[in-house]
Amino acid sequence: MSNNNVEMTADLVIVGGKIATLDPNDRIVSAIAVKDGRITKVGSDVDVRDCCGPDTQVIEANGRLVTPGLIDGHAHMDREGLKELLPSLSGCRSIDDILQKIEALVQDTAPGEWVVTMPIGEPPFYEGVPEILKENKFPSRRDLDRVSPNNPVYIRPIWGHWRNTLPLVSVANTRALEAAGITAQTMPPAPSIVIDKESGSGEPSGIFYEYTYKPLVEKTLMSVIPAFTLEDRIAGLRRSMEVYNSTGTTSVFEGHGVAGEVLAAYQTVYEQGPLPVRSSLMFSPAWPNANDSDVKDLLVDWGRWLSGRGLGDENLRVAGIYTESDYSEENRLRATCGPYTGWAGFNFDSALPEDIMVEMMTEAAKAGIRVGSFSPNLLDLYERVNKRAPIVDQRWIIEHIGIYDRDEIKRISDLGLVLQSYTNKYIWQDGEQLRADLGEEGASRVVPMRDLLDAGVHVSLATDNVPPTMLAPIWHVVSRMTEGGTTPLGEDQKISRLEALACASREGAWLSFEEDFKGTLEVGKAADMVIFEEDLLTIDEDDLPHQTASMTIVNGDVVYSK
Repeated sequence: MSNNNVEMTADLVIVGGKIATLDPNDRIVSAIAVKDGRITKVGSDVDVRDCCGPDTQVIEANGRLVTPGLIDGHAHMDREGLKELLPSLSGCRSIDDILQKIEALVQDTAPGEWVVTMPIGEPPFYEGVPEILKENKFPSRRDLDRVSPNNPVYIRPIWGHWRNTLPLVSVANTRALEAAGITAQTMPPAPSIVIDKESGSGEPSGIFYEYTYKPLVEKTLMSVIPAFTLEDRIAGLRRSMEVYNSTGTTSVFEGHGVAGEVLAAYQTVYEQGPLPVRSSLMFSPAWPNANDSDVKDLLVDWGRWLSGRGLGDENLRVAGIYTESDYSEENRLRATCGPYTGWAGFNFDSALPEDIMVEMMTEAAKAGIRVGSFSPNLLDLYERVNKRAPIVDQRWIIEHIGIYDRDEIKRISDLGLVLQSYTNKYIWQDGEQLRADLGEEGASRVVPMRDLLDAGVHVSLATDNVPPTMLAPIWHVVSRMTEGGTTPLGEDQKISRLEALACASREGAWLSFEEDFKGTLEVGKAADMVIFEEDLLTIDEDDLPHQTASMTIVNGDVVYSK
């Protein structure tokens, strides 16, 4: 065989498929060839079989749909594996069920050591608590004491955005309350926290209620509970990547930013071998104070590695900075546990007072550092910055997009902003309430995908890890169906399945400045692909969120196979 033929021989080919390239012409072909992690030919089975040699791996797709690997535009991927590190209370339907699980955990735990569990309820949303329990109430410290008199026990609250309803609830037994120094005289550290009391004695019942979405009790009153270690985060991240691969995700973007402890886990996993999920991370700063000059001085220094495409390669990259204007007492309380960030994975002291946030963002624009945020009146703030230092070509980000009218969409387009969706909340979970609040006409402003795409705005679909499959947001924007609803929310804002797939892949590549590297199946691009069990383009619409990958390929290597 000539040297030229050796160079042309593929490492891997897929034939007999329905391959949605998502290229500018939305071509659908049957075969694709890969060499050295890049796509070398896209076309018919006959054309691609010419690339086969004795060592070529041939995958017969048998008519199944093949798409570019899905790109989660706001993933919080690291959380998924962490959920499995703590014992689950899934399946419990009574207080006795909970006590039996905790008793078994205590038997395997040395006296005096902590027993910490996941929340009460069913993942991923933990809905319907305590109603799902026979007693229709939460266990108290006295209940937990019956099975754990010598070990501190803490049932953690949910991360509030898993369910997006309040309150969050956690429970501690007597030993845990003693370890935390909580007595009848203990005052809540914030108005959003209620320390439940026993009737008569006034002693704490062990039940904490939180009327805030980001847990505060375990960062203040119960900060003595064991923290996630670096080893936990590394193991959790590896497991997270397996889960995301199983749903067809091959890349993630962490728009909210990552704190140093999460970045350390990513770096370790990266050094130990190829990442099965390519990861683009924004930086979550921990500002030491809200002094204008100090913030700007630090930013100028950081700009040396956060500007442009930042540091790293196509497998792991850190660039840009996250900020917000929620400079609240609650966030400052959460930040007292720093550098530990709990479920968040980002720093709560990344928030700044609004005027200082604008000054910081202006310096960022001058330094070519991209900014992401979802603060209230963010469009106004970005426009203030743009008048002082242009941001139009820097692809600044609005995260967790919600409700926009056409004037706001034009302003978004004029600034060249990139959007990350939050469809699980705005369409699925809150859709019916928004319909009631806004009326049918106003419902068309909720995640207005049709208007955004028609205006040329780049929108990346995202999971926010609730749940981790990208098939859920794809379904949301295709069907516009809501939880408990019978008609689509703003039906005129529906987009096609191919458009939704593009927002779940091609637009994710645009988000990370990698549109020339991934996001479509074209010659020269990365061989990141998914073969799905069912044809997402033709199956019943309501089956979309339940689909999984049959095979996931990253850089030409099979990283998941069913």
